Order: sequence, then structure tokens, then C-alpha cells
Amino acid sequence: MSDVILIGEPMGLFISNEYGELEDGKTFSKGIAGAEVNVGTGLARLGFEVDFLTKLGKDPFGQYIYKYLQNERIGTEHITFDEELNTGIMLKNKTKEGDPITAYYRKGSAFTNFSIEDVMDIDFSEVRLLHVTGIPPAVNRVTRGAVYHLMAKAREAGTFITFDPNLRPELWKNEETMIKVLNNMARYANVVLPGISEGEKLTGSRDKETIAQFYLDMGVEYVVIKTGSDGAFIRKQGQEMKNVPGFAVKEVVDTVGAGDGFAVGVISGYLDGLDMENSVLRGNAIGSLQVQNQGDNEGLPIRDELEKYIQENNPLN
Repeated sequence: MSDVILIGEPMGLFISNEYGELEDGKTFSKGIAGAEVNVGTGLARLGFEVDFLTKLGKDPFGQYIYKYLQNERIGTEHITFDEELNTGIMLKNKTKEGDPITAYYRKGSAFTNFSIEDVMDIDFSEVRLLHVTGIPPAVNRVTRGAVYHLMAKAREAGTFITFDPNLRPELWKNEETMIKVLNNMARYANVVLPGISEGEKLTGSRDKETIAQFYLDMGVEYVVIKTGSDGAFIRKQGQEMKNVPGFAVKEVVDTVGAGDGFAVGVISGYLDGLDMENSVLRGNAIGSLQVQNQGDNEGLPIRDELEKYIQENNPLN
């Protein structure tokens, strides 16, 4: 029995060791990037059984990622290797303010060959939750078909589905296709997790109530709208919108991975039987921890650290 299944493209990551423009960096530290890897890492560190679906290149970065997942106790049973295509790579600069500059080298990567055939044997009767982001369906029609297949199969089995749009406009053919596909996928989900700007892009409105109602009208159970340092808003059918405040942060080191940390909190809260308000509070906590650390997943806590952090910094107290 798996608590969570995730699908995504892990990439090799090089983070500049010096502040400044990406092209001026001379030395880089090695790591792993990928929204779904971040979420899987966070959930595994909290003690959940996590399985990962992906395709890697038979190259040093592919082996590095595979070993990383195993070391984090993330299931690798459904990971395959492409004999010809390489693992994708990402570069990121070091910055003191705002989001870092990134550069992707993922065109023609091994994951571009990830298809329905790679997920045919998944038995969702043994899976509690499927987490999907809007990144894999952006890669191409083949990966998109695999994601649609997984979501339909999970919904049919009664598996709980969380969906983070996680917009990557540069990966899509055009904005119209991005909006159409992601909103169609949202129909399968129990919980949709857009940021306020993502919600505006996908629904045409920046009003939180309007964004929430757009997805509730599709049959989504919960809409959770992320508003950065202010926290998040929850809306459920037939209930008023509720604000869950964010945690105070002394210094923002790296904003990448904050949304993934938030997803870890919401998903883990559901799996632990918490109500949505306390699940979102946990998401706000993990997101605030992540932005205080360099790298995409270095700030993701183990359970004791998380419980202590919430107890000492809970904005609702």
C-alpha cells in the first residue's frame, strides 16, 4: 500500500555559489530539481510511503537522482531508464532578493518519452493519494496522455487527488493550450492548489472568490489559494472562504520550492486525518521553512522538527 504516488521529471541541478547573474557564475554546487521530487522528499521525511513515476537517462545524473530517491526512502519500482536520451538539467543563480534566475536544459530529455505504457500497471486500489502538477502535461502530448490516464484511473478507483497547476508557460505550445489542458485536469481533482497569479491566468480573475468558485463549479471539493507570505485561503462548496495566515520569516534565502513545501503540508495533513484548515497551516509552516534555506528541498523537515516549529511559531496562537 502506497500513501502517495507522484509523477514528474527530476533534473540535475547546478546552483551558482556566487551572487550575481547566472552567466557570471564560476563555481556551482550539485543538486536535484523538480517540483514532484521536492514534494516526494518532504512526504518521505514525514514518514509516508511514497512512490515515484518517471523516466531517467542512463547517465551520471540519472544514476545520481535514482540513488537520491532511494536514500530518501522514495519508491523507485516504477522508474525506467532510457538507453538513448539523457536526464534533463537545470541551472540556478544565487540571489538575495526575489526569485532566482533559472535555465532549463530538458528538451529531448529521457522524460519526453514517458508514456501511458510506463504507467499501465499502477493499481490505485493500493494507493491513498495521487499528486499531480501541471509540469508533466506541459512537456508534450505523450507525457500529457500518461498524466490523463493516471488521473482518470485514480478517480475511478476513488483515490484522493491533489492538483497543483504549477504553471510553466515556457514549456507549453501556447497559453491557450496550457489553460485548456490544466483546467480540464483540475476536474479530476479533489483539491486544487493555485497561487493567486496562477488562478488569475487560469480563470481570468484575480478575485479569490471568483477563482475558487470557478473550480468548485467543476466539482472540485476544496480550492486552496496560495497568497505567499500572507498564507492561503480555503474554499469548500457551501462554506465561506477562510484565511489561514502565514508564518513569519526573518530572512528569505531562496523562494524556489516554497509551493512544493506547501503541497507537502496539505497532503500530509490529509493523510494524517487533519481538517483542511490545519493541513493548510502545516503547508504554510513547511513553505516558510523552505524559503529560509538554499536549494529546492533542503528546508523540508522531519516530523519532530515540523511539530516543534509549528508549536513555537503558530500564527493562530
